[in-house]
Amino acid sequence: MLIALGGLPGVGKSALAVALARRIGAVHIRIDTIEQAMRNAGFTVSGPEGYLAARDLARDNLRIGRTVIVDSVNPWEITRFASTISSSFARSGGVRVAGLASTSLSAACSSAVSASGRIIAVSSNR
Repeated sequence: MLIALGGLPGVGKSALAVALARRIGAVHIRIDTIEQAMRNAGFTVSGPEGYLAARDLARDNLRIGRTVIVDSVNPWEITRFASTISSSFARSGGVRVAGLASTSLSAACSSAVSASGRIIAVSSNR
């Protein structure tokens, strides 16, 4: 199963994804972590590069029967994981699309003040 969490920065996607992954024993793929690793390696991240890497990691884990939780902002169509991974499987021929269950969830924060406080807290922990 693929669970894709999307939403604006600071709404709690990562906290929810981590808690759910622990609870159900899923693989958690966080786009921010992938993109930061790319930057640390000297790459410029200006488009969907991190999302494409995450898509491939998710596909590899789904192929071996793992539940995958992807946590991202989803600003481009290519980053909307349920449809991107399903079509990727269809093209590759390696996995039957009919066997892939997917769920997309959108996270939102109840107030701008709350979201802004969360962003500041997360930024100071990096």
